[in-house]
Amino acid sequence: METAPFVIERIFNAPAEKVWQAITDRDKMEQWYFKLEAFKPEVGFEFRFSGGPEDRSYLHICVVTEVVPGEKLTHSWRYDGYAGQSYVTWELFPEGDKTKVRLTHTGLETFPEDPDFARTNFAMGWTHIVGTSLAEYLEKE
Repeated sequence: METAPFVIERIFNAPAEKVWQAITDRDKMEQWYFKLEAFKPEVGFEFRFSGGPEDRSYLHICVVTEVVPGEKLTHSWRYDGYAGQSYVTWELFPEGDKTKVRLTHTGLETFPEDPDFARTNFAMGWTHIVGTSLAEYLEKE
């Protein structure tokens, strides 16, 4: 079983402040991420959302565990009713008027051995979310 974290990096044609707003402002997140009832970049803040394959949905329960404003956001990620606990970390690295974003998802191996929780699904999901959805949101005029 692979225990290495999933990591994806992308450089966006957007300043770090705009990227930080995109990953921490609920109204902005809703335009490219998941529908969240509430979100605050504060340690201890719990947020939930549903997602999964078209024919079934999983309740995701997440708690913010680390915040370095403008630089780093970490939250837990688990599924209601299932074993396992993972962590998602967003890191921002300003590069002039662009921003490098590194997303690291650790603990994927703690989830049940179920095709829905397969590492390949996380890789496809995050690649789409970071590489397509977030990119289109940040770089649209």
